Amino acid sequence: MELIFTARSRRQEGTAYTGMRTHNLQTNVNMSAGTGSADDPKQAQITIKNEGSQRWSGVIHVELAFDKQQPRFFLPAFMYGRNRGEAPQNVPNEFPRIREGTPSRPSSLWWMVRSDRLSHPAALVYDSGRIAGLSASPYWVESKHSGQKQPWYPGQTGTFLQYGGFTCSIEKGTVGYTLGYENAPLLFIKSRLVHERSALAESVFVLEAGESVAFTLELYDYESSSPLGINPALEHVYQKYHEHPRQGSDIRTAVSDMSAAVRDYAWLPDDRHYSTFVYEDAESGGYRYNKIISISWTNGMTIATPMLLAALRQNDEPMRQQALSCITNIIENAMNSESGLPYDAYQDGKWSIKGWWFDGMRTPGHSSYLVAQAMFYILKCYDYECRIRQIRHDDWLAYVKQVLECLERSKNADGEYPTILSERTGAGLEYDAFSGAWCLAAKAYYSWLINDLSDLEEMRRSETHYYNAYVKQMECYGAPLDADKAVDSEGILAYIKALRFLHALSGEETFLNHMRDAISYEFSFKFCYNSPVQIPPLSTLNWSSSGGSVTSVANPHIHPMSSNLVDELLYYLQQREDDYIRQRMNDTVAWGCQTYNRVDGEYGYGKKGWMSERFCHSQGLVTETYADGTPASTWFCLMPWASGSIIEGLVGDYWDQVTSSD
Repeated sequence: MELIFTARSRRQEGTAYTGMRTHNLQTNVNMSAGTGSADDPKQAQITIKNEGSQRWSGVIHVELAFDKQQPRFFLPAFMYGRNRGEAPQNVPNEFPRIREGTPSRPSSLWWMVRSDRLSHPAALVYDSGRIAGLSASPYWVESKHSGQKQPWYPGQTGTFLQYGGFTCSIEKGTVGYTLGYENAPLLFIKSRLVHERSALAESVFVLEAGESVAFTLELYDYESSSPLGINPALEHVYQKYHEHPRQGSDIRTAVSDMSAAVRDYAWLPDDRHYSTFVYEDAESGGYRYNKIISISWTNGMTIATPMLLAALRQNDEPMRQQALSCITNIIENAMNSESGLPYDAYQDGKWSIKGWWFDGMRTPGHSSYLVAQAMFYILKCYDYECRIRQIRHDDWLAYVKQVLECLERSKNADGEYPTILSERTGAGLEYDAFSGAWCLAAKAYYSWLINDLSDLEEMRRSETHYYNAYVKQMECYGAPLDADKAVDSEGILAYIKALRFLHALSGEETFLNHMRDAISYEFSFKFCYNSPVQIPPLSTLNWSSSGGSVTSVANPHIHPMSSNLVDELLYYLQQREDDYIRQRMNDTVAWGCQTYNRVDGEYGYGKKGWMSERFCHSQGLVTETYADGTPASTWFCLMPWASGSIIEGLVGDYWDQVTSSD
């Protein structure tokens, strides 16, 4: 395993990285224990010394070379495969892609990025039956005892000093680690705000004359039959760098705080829906609403469902009536009689397919992401009304059955559901996207509820396709409609929910095996440590990134959607004991209980129970500002779907488990 050392000085002209001797830097590498396997990586103990007579400042780059053939890179939450560099890229939303040859923006032959864009401090590659890669500390601290620079590890005392960085290159066949960092060749603040490579400034690593630093690289090199082989290495990285989220509310308090806030501040009685955004109005002392109503995703059933379950758990009848009104309104009024599918959005008294995402779509039509997700959540409401109140809404079940029959007719020869369906006929118009997994989830849930195995073989065919085409490649794309089919963490939630009910219906172990792989994919987006955020309000709150999942490679922030997966993780643990999944489930729960206003204004805005969807753990999506123009690391608004994701994870089967002894 060859390590290559180069550096770029802040003082030099140009951007080239050159040999260490040209910078008067001496490198010493001591290879010690380890086989290179996922749970026993080789240890490269590295010392770098400035032998010059002057201070040196710049970026030091350590690369691990591998035998390049057809590499697929995995820098968790930042790069999956080639981030679909193989696909057409002339789309409005830019995100980092890898493409060979002479690629144009936003593709590149190589990437360098600050460490906190990654959920785990590791850069891995799958190539021709092997996994190679490295892991190292994501940032550096100044020791409180010696005053020296040293890499951070959990439990270590020290003052944050600076971030490191991670890299990959298809041109050279390397993955790498940097002391100091660059965001190069581009820095993506968001998909439509991209900065060119900048001069080295605060990102440099400084070595005084005669100063030396030491750190360890863990090096991986082992066989694997697919890209899924990166996950055992990520489990090892998790165990090494894991930190618990900070202490938040207990689950009863968290549910009470967040559900009461949505009930009291977000309900729109005239529209029979919830507002997607609620803002404090400083001038009037009241509130402003950005409604952008839809049947699911950022509104509709993703709010009504957790609110209904929270109402049932807390015996809150006004809260329950709000949720029932929203559900009934969708069922009674949203249907498009021509297509046999409900319209996705509502505005100015009219239902349509033209939601806030419409102009970012490639093909107009119904979104299977919203339609099928809404059906899944109507079924969940049906399920819990039966369980807790012994009330059967048979009209809800009939409504979902009708829509599912239409969705079933739209599958292609692979068994894949469309991502877009015709507004006129309900026929499939566009495929090649993971969003259709919600159709499978809704179908599996419906079949389980009525105990009907007659469509199991057909559901198995679709599940096998999604597994082989997307999950097995560790590259699930095409769920959120605003990301131009970037690799994301949203769609996998539907697939995991589908597998839960397919296994419950059939008892087949294959579904549990695939569920474990899919959960591991989601965990690759989930932070394992608490990133040292430098921008308020998160920086001032001791806010924890551990347990929160990055949205996608195009929308680089943590949002709470993955918190709705708690019941599925619990279901898996009820079938198979798995310490790793249990730890990460606990992280997920704890993250959600500390990431909302536990008192008025805790996050610099809003009332008790308020939270937004945006938590900027890195430079990504830092576009909000305070009144004085300084940057802010969150949005200053209540977004009910976001708090609903956390509520949903706490009020299902998990609630029964943790409150049974009360």
